[in-house]
Amino acid sequence: MSLNEAKEILTKYKTVAVVGLSRDPSKDSYRVGNYLKNHGFHIIPVNPTADEILGEKSYKSLLDMPAETQRTIEVVDIFRPSAEVVPIIEQAIQLKRKYGVPFVVWMQLGIINEEAAEKARKAGLTVIMDKCMMQQHKRIFRKGG
Repeated sequence: MSLNEAKEILTKYKTVAVVGLSRDPSKDSYRVGNYLKNHGFHIIPVNPTADEILGEKSYKSLLDMPAETQRTIEVVDIFRPSAEVVPIIEQAIQLKRKYGVPFVVWMQLGIINEEAAEKARKAGLTVIMDKCMMQQHKRIFRKGG
């Protein structure tokens, strides 16, 4: 992914479902979700053990959300182990087929799953792996764009 591609995604898409968002402020997912929320993104937490995170209603899965929420998701940001990514991608693909969204699946730093990435690309999703949304945002927008 080039810097221009990252900038386009981070400028164009503002609704992010954060899969694996933790309630624990010491966790990377919490820090990234909080950063995104504080930088103009609407976050939708996905965590099967939480009702609310960062003041937003949390859902058990992408498919557990009401349709009106599912229709708004532009980016699925994944904070789950690489081995657990395929079912999340399959849910994102189901939403893409049903509503035309999301546009992007973003696997955070250290998360790489080629099988899931290939499935997502075949379904028309842009795939980013092994990159942190917060780090990319800081890199691009702290330099003045």
